[in-house]
Amino acid sequence: MEPLSRNISGHYALEKKAILALCSSHTGYSIADFARHLGASIPKVTRIIAEMVEEGYLAELGKTESSGGRRASVYGFNPGAGYFVGIHVEHESISVAVTDFPGNVLHMLDGIPFQLEKTEESVRAMCREVNSRLGAIDIDPSKVSSYGVDITGRVHRVTGYSYSFFISEEKPLRTLLEEEFGKPVVVENDTRAMAWGEYVCGVASDENTILFLNVGWGLGMGMVLDGKLFYGKSGFSGEFGHFPLLDNNLYCRCGKTGCLETGVSGLALHRLVVEKLSEGRTSVLSPAYKKGAEITLDDILQAMEKEDVMVIECIEEMGATLGRALAGLINIFNPDLVIVGGRLSVTQRYLLPPLRSAVNKHSLNIVNNDTHIKVSRLGKSAAAIGASLLAKDHVLHM
Repeated sequence: MEPLSRNISGHYALEKKAILALCSSHTGYSIADFARHLGASIPKVTRIIAEMVEEGYLAELGKTESSGGRRASVYGFNPGAGYFVGIHVEHESISVAVTDFPGNVLHMLDGIPFQLEKTEESVRAMCREVNSRLGAIDIDPSKVSSYGVDITGRVHRVTGYSYSFFISEEKPLRTLLEEEFGKPVVVENDTRAMAWGEYVCGVASDENTILFLNVGWGLGMGMVLDGKLFYGKSGFSGEFGHFPLLDNNLYCRCGKTGCLETGVSGLALHRLVVEKLSEGRTSVLSPAYKKGAEITLDDILQAMEKEDVMVIECIEEMGATLGRALAGLINIFNPDLVIVGGRLSVTQRYLLPPLRSAVNKHSLNIVNNDTHIKVSRLGKSAAAIGASLLAKDHVLHM
């Protein structure tokens, strides 16, 4: 069977795509349900469903419950119809998630060593590495319907350009990826991919308005508003880390001063810890610092696990700052749910109490009363899983 992106064409193509889109948001429908949603006759829908079962895209999932009479068959995605692959690009590694048509995560490959460079050859080498890894777990790349690639920084989902890995005016990153994979590709910002992963199969349940905070080396935000990812006019929404909240005269990586990221991020935590070490504060990191050894973010997180008081103080200071900023977002968006994810979500034990305290102090009670704050369930896998789910949505709605 050919991948979905190449096979749904010709007679009934629009109806078939509409049926697949319906199946992506519900576990199963009867023929009468499909007919009602499509505004089509039951005989017509019966023919279409029969074709889609024969083609391998749909399968009978069971029967409807009935108090009497004949029970109707329920149809939904055939798990064996094909695959969607999500690729999360980090500084020195990539992670790959493979999902099936219903959205189940079949494989999760974390921490594959690879450093993507700003060259065409490096992008093509990454694609070959991904397909090699898929082959090693018996996933036939020809059965992949589409790929999703998420990457840090500013990404324009419509044009396919990544401004972090900008290669040329003539050829956006998406074009290179599609040339190498030979399939449709979605290029997305990593934080939005994380937000979508958590919304579809993570910590979110029935919430439709979600703010996802990616607290990593930097600070980003993904927004799901009324069940849809929000991009803004130019596609660059969510630059929460560059909100000019702080009066600290510290230069941000963007070149401006006072950005929230200078007080809340892995970069900020590293700076706070090193500053206190330079002041002579006692820490399990002190011996290494005095010897001139480099103090890394991993060292700091390991010190936290050892309940290092100085490191915990720095995390708590960050939590209070983030909570104050989050209070403003809650006042504006009145979200159902705020999810804290990213690399520093492991600091939740010390980050969340001052964060929640600051939210209660600075936001309106009538607004924050129904907002829940939770930590990411998918953790480091959120981005790759989210990218694979976005690849699925792209194909079903293209």
